[in-house]
Amino acid sequence: MPSVWQKKRFVAQLQAGGLVAYPTEAVFGLGCDPLNEGAVYRLLDLKGRSVSKGLILIASDFCQLEPYVQPLSDDLMSKIKGQVSEPTPWLLPAKTSVPAWLTGGRSNIAVRLTQHGLAKELCQLAGTAIVSTSANMSGCEAVRTAYQARLKFLSKNVYTISGQVGGFLNPSRIIDPFLNKQLR
Repeated sequence: MPSVWQKKRFVAQLQAGGLVAYPTEAVFGLGCDPLNEGAVYRLLDLKGRSVSKGLILIASDFCQLEPYVQPLSDDLMSKIKGQVSEPTPWLLPAKTSVPAWLTGGRSNIAVRLTQHGLAKELCQLAGTAIVSTSANMSGCEAVRTAYQARLKFLSKNVYTISGQVGGFLNPSRIIDPFLNKQLR
């Protein structure tokens, strides 16, 4: 487990507009402050990913996602909060104030309540949702260890926190609850 100092450094890097790598349920994630446009574009450039794809936000609690998501029915909130058996991003209606660099220019945004202990703690310490995309170049093999992440981003000014990924082997599925459809 990372030290208190490492966790503070992670949060400081995030708040300063930097990029961070951290363990999630299945792979190492690459993230940044969702509202820092420069950080998001550096992340997209580093991954070779188009802004039109949109990004997933992770959070420790749904209140961290409220700035991004339109109000939801109690039934849908119960469904989202009750889904803890596997990592599940939900495609939800975005508030009109949410930047296109997060939504890919669409009217919805993908969000996930993380169940990974360290990722959840990092969101809590940062007091915000975090952009969460896999820490690999688009189309390349997933990064599953802090060592691999450090090697990959050694010269890219990405702060990588130590920790273990969870036990899931596949990328998270994405659910559109309004279409009642799994998109990935």
